[in-house]
Amino acid sequence: MNNLAYDVLIVGGGGAGLRAAVAAVEADSRLSVGVVSKVYPMRSHTVSAEGGLAAVVRDDDNLDSHAFDTIKGSDFLADQDVVEAFVKEAPDEAIQLEHWGCPWSRDQDGRVSVRAFGGMTVKRTLYAADKTGFHMLHALFQTSLKYTSIHRHDEFFVTSLLVEEGRVCGVAALNLQSGGLQAIQAKAVILSTGGGGRIFPFTTNAAIKTGDGMAMAYRAGCPLKDMEFVQYHPTGLPGTGILMTEASRGEGGYLVNSEGDRYLSEYVPGKMELGPRDILSRSFVHELRAGRVFEDEQGQYVHLDLRHLGEKVIDEKLPFVRELTRNYVGIDPVHDPIPVRPVVHYMMGGVHTDIDGRTPIEGLYSAGECACVSLNGANRLGSNSLTECLVFGARAGKSAAAHAMEQDQQRLGALEHLTREEEERIKSRFFSEAPEEESIADIRTDLQKAMEAGAGIYRTREGLEKACEDIAGLRRRYDNVRVQDHSNVFNTQLTAAIELGFMLDVAESLAHSALRREESRGSHARSDFEERNDDAFLQHSLAYRGVEDGDTPRIDYLPATITRWQPEERTY
Repeated sequence: MNNLAYDVLIVGGGGAGLRAAVAAVEADSRLSVGVVSKVYPMRSHTVSAEGGLAAVVRDDDNLDSHAFDTIKGSDFLADQDVVEAFVKEAPDEAIQLEHWGCPWSRDQDGRVSVRAFGGMTVKRTLYAADKTGFHMLHALFQTSLKYTSIHRHDEFFVTSLLVEEGRVCGVAALNLQSGGLQAIQAKAVILSTGGGGRIFPFTTNAAIKTGDGMAMAYRAGCPLKDMEFVQYHPTGLPGTGILMTEASRGEGGYLVNSEGDRYLSEYVPGKMELGPRDILSRSFVHELRAGRVFEDEQGQYVHLDLRHLGEKVIDEKLPFVRELTRNYVGIDPVHDPIPVRPVVHYMMGGVHTDIDGRTPIEGLYSAGECACVSLNGANRLGSNSLTECLVFGARAGKSAAAHAMEQDQQRLGALEHLTREEEERIKSRFFSEAPEEESIADIRTDLQKAMEAGAGIYRTREGLEKACEDIAGLRRRYDNVRVQDHSNVFNTQLTAAIELGFMLDVAESLAHSALRREESRGSHARSDFEERNDDAFLQHSLAYRGVEDGDTPRIDYLPATITRWQPEERTY
């Protein structure tokens, strides 16, 4: 077996992963760093982020304001020590990104432009037109190419963490070009594989976001934290789920119902279209139930109206929105309103980490949407996520580098043994005969339907119990999934089968965590427990995978960290 070995290994080539890679080599130039990604890095989902990056860069803003907006947006579940570190380090990361080549949009006086975003009290979202993630990822990727000690393995699909005596010593990765399983040794591993929104049927998430890193950590014994909190973005295109960026509303767009009213005056009068995403998404449901939405073959929707902004503003600040609507719905927003509805967008939960990206498993770290450092709590404010990739990607990279420098390299023999076990597991699991073969696509579709029905915008005990039962049944059906394609080169049926297993793990942790949280907080809205309950649930959920197949997850709790801001009623 041709083993690869690195001091620090990063799984995922998006914003958090590339920032971690650069931070690790800058911490010590002697370190070797590997980046493993199942797609070419510029196809990572960070490239799809449109609206901007939050940081305090103006005189009318301050760190405490950004911190409180974030904490209030989280419905007071964010760990406040994490938030304080985040807002302090965000401006330096934004400046560093510009030095690396990110072309921030600028005002006529030369200052970096900022726009309004939902839940923010001032304009603090830096942007590069409405392709911020695209330009940010370009800057990070091109910067990573400067370092000869960063080694990329594109189109390698990591199937499992390799753990010996409670310590992560590397990963097993499927080389998609050859079909061979590759052992990659490491003193420290950082998971930055993004979220798992594809467990829902209607999502802005790319097809690659199947919760891989979350599920691998879960299987290795690491808890998944706050998985019940799933963010719906209020403005997705019906049918496709393509995002109409929050920048559309930040620049002054209106949300209008079928009666021609800006209906948010009833639900969030102090913020209107710039209210937090969870409240805006629930407002749509109320309008739907009241019969004040449009409906056609694509389903129910309201209108996002940009016409009053004018062609010049749209072309300068929202060109991608105009391009997307023309290409996908045949509408020019200069002349016609855009149909939109809430769409699954982001997971606040993920791999349980501390403020430096460490997990409870020695040698394992995580950053980005894959992780839950407890910045976002029960609801993330728009434009904090790109900054999170930078701040906590850098922190994880530095922390993993420090850990690696203290470690001896693991024995290769142990690594080879673990990899052979993983190879045999995949072979026996997916290429042997089954008594009654099941379809990957059918199980995936049924999973998405179960999650939408039971764990959508509004939830009940009955619905969540049904979702948990459905997921258990789908796990039993998954036991009979087999791969008919035995080719080696880009065997997409095999990767889809493995991804489906990851999705089932993520869905299981989410549904059981949501069932146990008997309150409404942020994006977790229980119709049977409509009030927030700080006495019982000002705590993070920790979902541990069952020891035996068929066991339900164990849900524990960890108190949220309060530093200076006491919980209060969340109104806008």
